[in-house]
Amino acid sequence: MQKPPEFPLPQMNRLNGLLVRPVGRAVALRLGLTRRDWRRANLVIPAVLLGVLLSWAGRVGAQTPPAPAEPAAPAPAVRPAPEELTEAIARLDAAASSRNLRDVMRLFSRNFTHADGLTYDTLSTALQRFWQPYRSLTYQTVLDSWERDGNALVANTTTTITGTRDINGRIVTLNSVMSTRQRYENGRIVSQSVLSERTEVSSGDFPPSVQVQLPAQVLVGQSFDFDVIVQEPLGDRLLLGAAIEETVNAQGYLSAAPLNLELLSAGGLFKTGQAPALPSDRWITGVLVREDGIVQHTRRLQVVDDPSLITTPTPAPRRRLPRLR
Repeated sequence: MQKPPEFPLPQMNRLNGLLVRPVGRAVALRLGLTRRDWRRANLVIPAVLLGVLLSWAGRVGAQTPPAPAEPAAPAPAVRPAPEELTEAIARLDAAASSRNLRDVMRLFSRNFTHADGLTYDTLSTALQRFWQPYRSLTYQTVLDSWERDGNALVANTTTTITGTRDINGRIVTLNSVMSTRQRYENGRIVSQSVLSERTEVSSGDFPPSVQVQLPAQVLVGQSFDFDVIVQEPLGDRLLLGAAIEETVNAQGYLSAAPLNLELLSAGGLFKTGQAPALPSDRWITGVLVREDGIVQHTRRLQVVDDPSLITTPTPAPRRRLPRLR
Protein backbone atom coordinates (compact mmCIF):
# COMPACT_ATOMS: atom_id res chain seq x y z
CA MET A 1 0.00 0.00 0.00
CA GLN A 2 1.29 3.43 -0.92
CA LYS A 3 2.46 5.65 1.91
CA PRO A 4 -0.26 8.16 2.91
CA PRO A 5 0.62 11.77 2.01
CA GLU A 6 1.60 14.16 4.77
CA PHE A 7 -1.14 16.77 5.21
CA PRO A 8 -0.85 18.24 8.73
CA LEU A 9 -3.69 20.45 9.90
CA PRO A 10 -1.63 23.60 10.59
CA GLN A 11 -0.74 23.82 6.88
CA MET A 12 -4.34 23.78 5.69
CA ASN A 13 -5.39 26.91 3.85
CA ARG A 14 -9.10 26.27 3.41
CA LEU A 15 -10.17 25.11 6.88
CA ASN A 16 -9.12 27.39 9.71
CA GLY A 17 -9.12 25.88 13.20
CA LEU A 18 -10.57 27.97 15.99
CA LEU A 19 -9.74 27.88 19.70
CA VAL A 20 -7.15 25.09 19.66
CA ARG A 21 -3.81 24.32 21.31
CA PRO A 22 -1.18 21.66 20.56
CA VAL A 23 -1.46 18.45 22.54
CA GLY A 24 1.09 18.12 25.33
CA ARG A 25 2.27 15.18 27.41
CA ALA A 26 0.21 16.20 30.42
CA VAL A 27 -2.93 16.07 28.29
CA ALA A 28 -1.94 12.67 26.94
CA LEU A 29 -1.48 11.31 30.46
CA ARG A 30 -4.95 12.54 31.50
CA LEU A 31 -6.41 10.72 28.53
CA GLY A 32 -4.59 7.54 29.46
CA LEU A 33 -2.29 7.59 26.44
CA THR A 34 1.10 5.93 26.68
CA ARG A 35 4.23 7.72 25.48
CA ARG A 36 3.99 5.75 22.24
CA ASP A 37 0.29 6.56 21.83
CA TRP A 38 1.00 10.23 22.51
CA ARG A 39 3.59 10.38 19.78
CA ARG A 40 1.24 8.65 17.36
CA ALA A 41 -1.60 11.00 18.23
CA ASN A 42 0.53 14.01 17.40
CA LEU A 43 1.82 12.50 14.18
CA VAL A 44 -0.94 10.60 12.44
CA ILE A 45 -4.64 9.80 12.77
CA PRO A 46 -5.73 8.59 9.33
CA ALA A 47 -8.77 10.18 7.77
CA VAL A 48 -10.69 7.02 6.97
CA LEU A 49 -12.14 7.25 3.49
CA LEU A 50 -13.08 3.61 3.93
CA GLY A 51 -13.77 2.71 0.38
CA VAL A 52 -17.42 3.37 0.25
CA LEU A 53 -16.13 2.51 -3.17
CA LEU A 54 -18.96 0.89 -5.00
CA SER A 55 -21.49 3.55 -4.23
CA TRP A 56 -22.33 1.53 -1.16
CA ALA A 57 -22.50 2.90 2.29
CA GLY A 58 -24.00 2.09 5.59
CA ARG A 59 -24.50 2.47 9.19
CA VAL A 60 -22.91 0.73 12.13
CA GLY A 61 -24.31 1.34 15.60
CA ALA A 62 -21.74 2.79 17.94
CA GLN A 63 -21.56 1.57 21.50
CA THR A 64 -23.52 4.62 22.57
CA PRO A 65 -26.88 5.31 20.95
CA PRO A 66 -26.70 8.08 18.33
CA ALA A 67 -28.65 11.27 18.79
CA PRO A 68 -32.21 10.81 17.53
CA ALA A 69 -32.60 11.89 13.94
CA GLU A 70 -35.25 14.26 12.76
CA PRO A 71 -38.29 12.46 11.29
CA ALA A 72 -37.79 11.96 7.58
CA ALA A 73 -40.47 12.66 5.01
CA PRO A 74 -42.01 9.49 3.56
CA ALA A 75 -40.06 8.35 0.50
CA PRO A 76 -42.00 8.38 -2.77
CA ALA A 77 -43.03 4.97 -4.04
CA VAL A 78 -40.65 3.50 -6.63
CA ARG A 79 -42.35 1.97 -9.63
CA PRO A 80 -41.55 -1.72 -10.11
CA ALA A 81 -38.05 -2.12 -11.51
CA PRO A 82 -37.00 -4.63 -14.16
CA GLU A 83 -35.99 -7.98 -12.73
CA GLU A 84 -32.55 -7.72 -14.29
CA LEU A 85 -31.89 -4.56 -12.26
CA THR A 86 -33.15 -5.86 -8.91
CA GLU A 87 -31.25 -9.11 -9.39
CA ALA A 88 -28.01 -7.27 -10.20
CA ILE A 89 -28.34 -5.14 -7.05
CA ALA A 90 -29.07 -8.21 -4.92
CA ARG A 91 -26.07 -10.09 -6.35
CA LEU A 92 -23.82 -7.12 -5.71
CA ASP A 93 -24.91 -6.86 -2.07
CA ALA A 94 -24.47 -10.59 -1.51
CA ALA A 95 -21.03 -10.73 -3.13
CA ALA A 96 -19.79 -7.66 -1.26
CA SER A 97 -21.10 -8.87 2.11
CA SER A 98 -19.21 -12.14 1.63
CA ARG A 99 -16.19 -10.19 0.32
CA ASN A 100 -16.13 -12.23 -2.86
CA LEU A 101 -14.06 -9.93 -5.06
CA ARG A 102 -14.39 -12.08 -8.18
CA ASP A 103 -18.19 -12.05 -8.06
CA VAL A 104 -18.28 -8.34 -7.30
CA MET A 105 -16.07 -7.42 -10.24
CA ARG A 106 -18.11 -9.61 -12.59
CA LEU A 107 -20.89 -7.06 -12.15
CA PHE A 108 -18.67 -4.23 -13.44
CA SER A 109 -17.70 -3.57 -17.04
CA ARG A 110 -13.99 -3.73 -17.86
CA ASN A 111 -14.50 -0.23 -19.26
CA PHE A 112 -16.01 1.00 -15.99
CA THR A 113 -15.62 4.71 -15.25
CA HIS A 114 -16.29 6.64 -12.05
CA ALA A 115 -16.78 10.37 -11.53
CA ASP A 116 -14.12 10.21 -8.79
CA GLY A 117 -11.55 8.83 -11.23
CA LEU A 118 -11.71 5.13 -10.32
CA THR A 119 -11.29 2.51 -13.03
CA TYR A 120 -12.03 -1.21 -13.06
CA ASP A 121 -8.50 -2.01 -11.84
CA THR A 122 -8.22 0.70 -9.17
CA LEU A 123 -11.68 -0.19 -7.88
CA SER A 124 -10.63 -3.81 -7.44
CA THR A 125 -7.43 -2.80 -5.65
CA ALA A 126 -9.21 -0.34 -3.36
CA LEU A 127 -11.85 -2.91 -2.42
CA GLN A 128 -9.24 -5.47 -1.42
CA ARG A 129 -7.50 -2.95 0.82
CA PHE A 130 -10.75 -1.82 2.37
CA TRP A 131 -12.03 -5.32 3.14
CA GLN A 132 -8.80 -6.80 4.50
CA PRO A 133 -8.85 -5.49 8.11
CA TYR A 134 -12.57 -5.96 8.75
CA ARG A 135 -13.94 -8.91 10.71
CA SER A 136 -17.34 -8.48 9.13
CA LEU A 137 -19.07 -6.23 6.62
CA THR A 138 -22.71 -6.10 5.57
CA TYR A 139 -24.01 -4.29 2.49
CA GLN A 140 -27.66 -3.37 1.96
CA THR A 141 -28.89 -1.38 -1.02
CA VAL A 142 -32.24 0.32 -1.58
CA LEU A 143 -33.34 1.30 -5.09
CA ASP A 144 -34.50 4.94 -4.91
CA SER A 145 -35.40 5.47 -8.58
CA TRP A 146 -34.62 4.17 -12.05
CA GLU A 147 -35.16 4.96 -15.72
CA ARG A 148 -34.38 3.53 -19.12
CA ASP A 149 -31.92 5.28 -21.40
CA GLY A 150 -32.00 3.43 -24.69
CA ASN A 151 -30.76 -0.07 -23.96
CA ALA A 152 -29.28 1.00 -20.61
CA LEU A 153 -30.78 1.26 -17.12
CA VAL A 154 -29.88 4.22 -14.90
CA ALA A 155 -30.47 3.63 -11.17
CA ASN A 156 -30.22 5.87 -8.11
CA THR A 157 -29.52 3.83 -4.99
CA THR A 158 -28.75 4.28 -1.31
CA THR A 159 -26.49 1.65 0.24
CA THR A 160 -25.47 0.91 3.81
CA ILE A 161 -22.28 -0.69 5.02
CA THR A 162 -21.94 -1.96 8.58
CA GLY A 163 -18.72 -3.44 9.82
CA THR A 164 -16.27 -4.02 12.66
CA ARG A 165 -12.50 -4.34 12.84
CA ASP A 166 -9.87 -4.76 15.54
CA ILE A 167 -7.00 -2.29 15.93
CA ASN A 168 -4.53 -3.27 18.65
CA GLY A 169 -7.27 -4.94 20.68
CA ARG A 170 -9.77 -2.10 20.26
CA ILE A 171 -13.02 -2.73 18.39
CA VAL A 172 -13.78 -0.14 15.71
CA THR A 173 -17.23 0.17 14.17
CA LEU A 174 -18.10 1.55 10.77
CA ASN A 175 -21.30 3.43 9.98
CA SER A 176 -21.59 4.77 6.45
CA VAL A 177 -24.36 5.87 4.07
CA MET A 178 -23.95 6.72 0.40
CA SER A 179 -26.31 7.61 -2.41
CA THR A 180 -25.11 7.01 -5.97
CA ARG A 181 -26.19 6.89 -9.58
CA GLN A 182 -25.03 4.03 -11.79
CA ARG A 183 -25.57 3.07 -15.39
CA TYR A 184 -26.14 -0.59 -16.26
CA GLU A 185 -25.55 -2.01 -19.73
CA ASN A 186 -25.96 -5.72 -20.44
CA GLY A 187 -26.29 -6.40 -16.71
CA ARG A 188 -23.01 -4.66 -15.74
CA ILE A 189 -22.23 -1.28 -14.22
CA VAL A 190 -20.44 0.86 -16.79
CA SER A 191 -20.35 4.17 -14.92
CA GLN A 192 -21.08 5.58 -11.50
CA SER A 193 -21.18 8.90 -9.61
CA VAL A 194 -21.68 9.72 -5.92
CA LEU A 195 -24.64 11.93 -5.02
CA SER A 196 -24.04 12.12 -1.27
CA GLU A 197 -21.86 10.41 1.32
CA ARG A 198 -21.37 10.28 5.07
CA THR A 199 -19.20 7.90 7.07
CA GLU A 200 -18.71 7.55 10.82
CA VAL A 201 -16.10 5.42 12.57
CA SER A 202 -16.13 5.01 16.34
CA SER A 203 -14.22 3.15 19.03
CA GLY A 204 -14.18 2.97 22.82
CA ASP A 205 -16.60 2.30 25.66
CA PHE A 206 -18.55 5.53 25.12
CA PRO A 207 -17.48 7.33 21.95
CA PRO A 208 -18.73 10.93 21.79
CA SER A 209 -22.20 11.40 20.32
CA VAL A 210 -21.93 14.21 17.82
CA GLN A 211 -24.09 16.48 15.72
CA VAL A 212 -22.48 17.37 12.39
CA GLN A 213 -23.30 20.51 10.44
CA LEU A 214 -22.04 20.87 6.88
CA PRO A 215 -23.93 21.97 3.75
CA ALA A 216 -24.36 19.36 1.03
CA GLN A 217 -23.33 21.81 -1.68
CA VAL A 218 -21.70 25.23 -1.84
CA LEU A 219 -20.97 27.60 -4.69
CA VAL A 220 -17.40 28.06 -5.91
CA GLY A 221 -15.53 30.54 -3.74
CA GLN A 222 -18.21 30.51 -1.04
CA SER A 223 -17.44 30.30 2.68
CA PHE A 224 -18.98 27.48 4.69
CA ASP A 225 -18.99 26.15 8.25
CA PHE A 226 -18.08 22.66 9.40
CA ASP A 227 -19.11 21.90 12.98
CA VAL A 228 -18.80 18.61 14.87
CA ILE A 229 -20.55 19.22 18.20
CA VAL A 230 -20.37 16.84 21.18
CA GLN A 231 -23.85 16.22 22.60
CA GLU A 232 -22.84 15.16 26.13
CA PRO A 233 -21.51 17.62 28.73
CA LEU A 234 -17.72 17.38 28.91
CA GLY A 235 -17.41 18.11 32.61
CA ASP A 236 -13.71 18.09 33.50
CA ARG A 237 -12.80 15.69 30.69
CA LEU A 238 -10.39 16.78 27.97
CA LEU A 239 -11.29 16.71 24.29
CA LEU A 240 -8.84 16.43 21.41
CA GLY A 241 -9.80 17.06 17.81
CA ALA A 242 -8.70 17.70 14.27
CA ALA A 243 -10.26 18.40 10.89
CA ILE A 244 -9.08 17.93 7.35
CA GLU A 245 -10.26 18.73 3.84
CA GLU A 246 -9.28 16.51 0.91
CA THR A 247 -9.98 16.61 -2.79
CA VAL A 248 -12.04 13.61 -3.88
CA ASN A 249 -10.04 11.57 -6.38
CA ALA A 250 -9.00 7.99 -7.04
CA GLN A 251 -5.82 8.36 -4.98
CA GLY A 252 -7.88 9.23 -1.93
CA TYR A 253 -9.45 5.76 -2.02
CA LEU A 254 -6.01 4.14 -1.93
CA SER A 255 -4.39 6.24 0.81
CA ALA A 256 -5.29 8.09 3.98
CA ALA A 257 -4.20 11.59 4.90
CA PRO A 258 -2.86 12.06 8.47
CA LEU A 259 -4.25 14.53 10.98
CA ASN A 260 -2.62 16.46 13.82
CA LEU A 261 -4.68 16.29 17.00
CA GLU A 262 -5.05 19.45 19.08
CA LEU A 263 -6.54 20.20 22.48
CA LEU A 264 -9.97 21.82 22.08
CA SER A 265 -11.20 24.47 24.48
CA ALA A 266 -14.81 24.05 23.32
CA GLY A 267 -17.19 21.08 23.09
CA GLY A 268 -16.40 20.17 19.51
CA LEU A 269 -14.81 21.29 16.27
CA PHE A 270 -15.86 24.64 14.79
CA LYS A 271 -14.27 25.34 11.42
CA THR A 272 -14.73 27.86 8.63
CA GLY A 273 -13.81 26.81 5.10
CA GLN A 274 -13.50 28.44 1.70
CA ALA A 275 -14.68 26.55 -1.37
CA PRO A 276 -12.19 26.38 -4.25
CA ALA A 277 -12.58 28.47 -7.39
CA LEU A 278 -13.49 25.50 -9.59
CA PRO A 279 -16.25 22.87 -9.20
CA SER A 280 -15.14 19.69 -7.42
CA ASP A 281 -16.05 17.28 -4.63
CA ARG A 282 -14.28 17.44 -1.26
CA TRP A 283 -14.04 15.05 1.68
CA ILE A 284 -14.43 16.94 4.97
CA THR A 285 -13.41 14.94 8.05
CA GLY A 286 -13.54 15.67 11.76
CA VAL A 287 -12.01 13.54 14.53
CA LEU A 288 -12.79 13.85 18.26
CA VAL A 289 -10.86 11.95 20.95
CA ARG A 290 -12.03 11.68 24.56
CA GLU A 291 -10.75 9.41 27.33
CA ASP A 292 -13.74 7.07 26.87
CA GLY A 293 -13.91 6.91 23.08
CA ILE A 294 -13.06 8.22 19.63
CA VAL A 295 -15.34 9.23 16.76
CA GLN A 296 -14.44 10.21 13.21
CA HIS A 297 -16.97 11.65 10.78
CA THR A 298 -16.47 12.23 7.05
CA ARG A 299 -18.88 13.89 4.64
CA ARG A 300 -18.75 14.78 0.99
CA LEU A 301 -19.11 18.44 0.06
CA GLN A 302 -20.02 19.26 -3.53
CA VAL A 303 -18.62 22.53 -4.89
CA VAL A 304 -20.75 23.70 -7.84
CA ASP A 305 -20.81 26.74 -10.12
CA ASP A 306 -24.55 26.75 -10.84
CA PRO A 307 -26.94 27.99 -8.11
CA SER A 308 -29.70 25.73 -9.50
CA LEU A 309 -27.63 22.71 -8.39
CA ILE A 310 -27.93 23.69 -4.72
CA THR A 311 -30.52 21.26 -3.34
CA THR A 312 -30.48 22.52 0.25
CA PRO A 313 -30.11 26.12 1.45
CA THR A 314 -26.62 26.98 2.64
CA PRO A 315 -26.69 28.85 5.97
CA ALA A 316 -24.76 32.10 6.13
CA PRO A 317 -21.30 31.47 7.62
CA ARG A 318 -20.84 32.73 11.14
CA ARG A 319 -18.63 35.67 11.95
CA ARG A 320 -15.02 34.53 12.03
CA LEU A 321 -13.35 34.37 15.40
CA PRO A 322 -9.73 35.44 15.81
CA ARG A 323 -7.22 32.62 15.42
CA LEU A 324 -4.94 31.77 18.31
CA ARG A 325 -1.25 32.20 17.59
